[in-house]
Amino acid sequence: MHCSACVSKIKQALSSQDGVVTVDVALLSKSATITGDIKPDLLMKAVKDAGYESSIIDNHLGKPKKSKKEPTSQLQQLFPLFLIFFYITVFSLIINRSNFQLDYFMYDFMGLFYIVFSFFKFLDYKNFPATFSMYDPIAKIFPLYGWIYPFIETLLGLLFLLRIQLFISLCATITILGITTIGVTRSLIDKSKIQCACLGTALKLPMTKATFIENFIMIIMALWMLINS
Repeated sequence: MHCSACVSKIKQALSSQDGVVTVDVALLSKSATITGDIKPDLLMKAVKDAGYESSIIDNHLGKPKKSKKEPTSQLQQLFPLFLIFFYITVFSLIINRSNFQLDYFMYDFMGLFYIVFSFFKFLDYKNFPATFSMYDPIAKIFPLYGWIYPFIETLLGLLFLLRIQLFISLCATITILGITTIGVTRSLIDKSKIQCACLGTALKLPMTKATFIENFIMIIMALWMLINS
């Protein structure tokens, strides 16, 4: 393993195996910890099929112990996402404090959403496309889409904030995030334990219902603005 994209590929390969319950892949130690009921040989084969070599350090694989702290741990992982949404909402309200109008607030919210989220994708730009292609339907077929996606978000953010080509921007939001949401929904249904690329790969966020909700909020806002414009 050399980067976070390698970590994501190996984690996805191991998580997809029947009997595997949890997977924790560490880039620094170049190791993976698996809990579940599965033969070590099958795990090694999964890693090999993903294009990597592996060896068993400890084959005492057992069923994971139940932990009451697991929900708290997930909330802690998603804390950066909630914090960013809070800041975006607050700054959108501040921008429109003197003469609040719902449509202007929504445009500023969507604009800041795109700008902030694209910023985090650029933090680890070289590894973003590989992680994004794990669940986005377009990026799976056309890898180039993953490379240009952060630029698309930046452009849409500027268009919303500057109030330029709003109709096209709203239609693009519904289309792009709608397609991504389909991929997110499939991953949630399949219970795939992969990394969410919504904040790039610099922050290790798991793919959860929160990812679906954030896209859904943006889509609803865009539909609302189209209907009322």
